[in-house]
Amino acid sequence: MKARVYVMLKTGVLDPQGEAVRHALGSLGFEGVNGVRQGKVIELDLADGTTEDTVRDMCEKLLANTVIESYRIEVL
Repeated sequence: MKARVYVMLKTGVLDPQGEAVRHALGSLGFEGVNGVRQGKVIELDLADGTTEDTVRDMCEKLLANTVIESYRIEVL
């Protein structure tokens, strides 16, 4: 069983990496990019029977800083 966890900074939290990417895109001639939010994707290879609740616990305890990040779980 596989699961993907998508982690992004919450709305309103400053994203300096996203801003650097937006600036670099403009420097390369890609106009019209008004904003970039950068996040991460974590793919987990799980034992059969692992529940989504267990993956949620993983996110809450390690994979995401829930003070400033939100996450979404996709079970594949």
